[in-house]
Amino acid sequence: MAAQNIQIIGAGIAGLTAALAFARNGHDVEIVDSAHELSEVGAGLQVSPNASRILNALDLGAALDAAMTRPAQITLASGRSLRTITGVPCGEFATRRWGAPYGVLHRADLQRLLLDAVKAEPRCCLRLDQRIETADIARMQRQGRLIVGADGVWSQTRRLVTGAARPEFSGQVAWRFIVPVEAVTGVIDPRNVTAFLGARTHLVAYPLDHGKSINMVAITKGKDPGQTWAEREIPADRATLLATFSDWHPALGSILRGAPDMTWWPLFEMADGHWGNGTDLLLIGDAAHAMTPFAAQGAAMAIEDGYELAQAVTCASSGLGPALASFENRRRTRIAKARSRAAFNQFAYHARGPVRLGRDLVLALKSPESLAGDLDWLYGYRATGL
Repeated sequence: MAAQNIQIIGAGIAGLTAALAFARNGHDVEIVDSAHELSEVGAGLQVSPNASRILNALDLGAALDAAMTRPAQITLASGRSLRTITGVPCGEFATRRWGAPYGVLHRADLQRLLLDAVKAEPRCCLRLDQRIETADIARMQRQGRLIVGADGVWSQTRRLVTGAARPEFSGQVAWRFIVPVEAVTGVIDPRNVTAFLGARTHLVAYPLDHGKSINMVAITKGKDPGQTWAEREIPADRATLLATFSDWHPALGSILRGAPDMTWWPLFEMADGHWGNGTDLLLIGDAAHAMTPFAAQGAAMAIEDGYELAQAVTCASSGLGPALASFENRRRTRIAKARSRAAFNQFAYHARGPVRLGRDLVLALKSPESLAGDLDWLYGYRATGL
């Protein structure tokens, strides 16, 4: 297809990936965001091989490698006893098996390396501090541009999509904080991603800053706070969190008590709905299909979306509408599988009673290679054109 004028709403991970992929394919791209400056909140995230493969293809491999830590293993452990249940090898094993690295890094670092690449790309124009309302987006449509809504869970662009889903609170919240590695010595292995499992809750820990600090995320039940991204804790919040983990191993309880101020994130998800208008407007990332983080695929799915949309539009031979429909059909199948995996992980991670005992027995009997094989469809995925 001939080069297009692309308008991207939102300069998060999905929007920046899409902008860079479109520009590298010869399209002119304008990205607008309401933020005065891009200072991504949050802490760490996991970049699995299906996503790092795309970042490598966008010539970001060296910057990614410098920013991320490559854990030796993904470990599942008991939150009560700290006993290791099982583990999937990462490190060089991941690169050999899935053809791209598995790593962890600050969310801000991932956004920064994407942002730097977009700023250096002459076909990209980034405009910040631009408050975008639905009337503004409608005006952009009249200018003959392809509009890509990458503006997250509380998307303004989605209001122009008839039949789009709406965010629904999952009933879960994520408590996020970072501690120096010295604070967890003897409790958490700084070489690994570790998911400590418990009844109705779990705690994930993994290294950042090449092992100098540990990112921690505690997933618990919580109340719907309404339309918000994240909230700073108040004193009563910490007591509630500690009560949730009261029957866990004392060493983990001690880490939670001594942790610095936390941020808690309400976890929203989207049911199936329309992603676009069939002609010139399409949603990607959380704006289209926000999901819970139990498969650690939120960033990866956003990166896949952005890259595959650019490929679909560039390679189309029968018009923009069919290209967008083809993209959406392909991505719906992929997103559905990722969402199902997240739901399965939530059930398994939060199991209790006899189900928990059965889970531990089944996992202990499976070899690391077998566990890795269960992830081949996810981590070994190759986006269109790769």
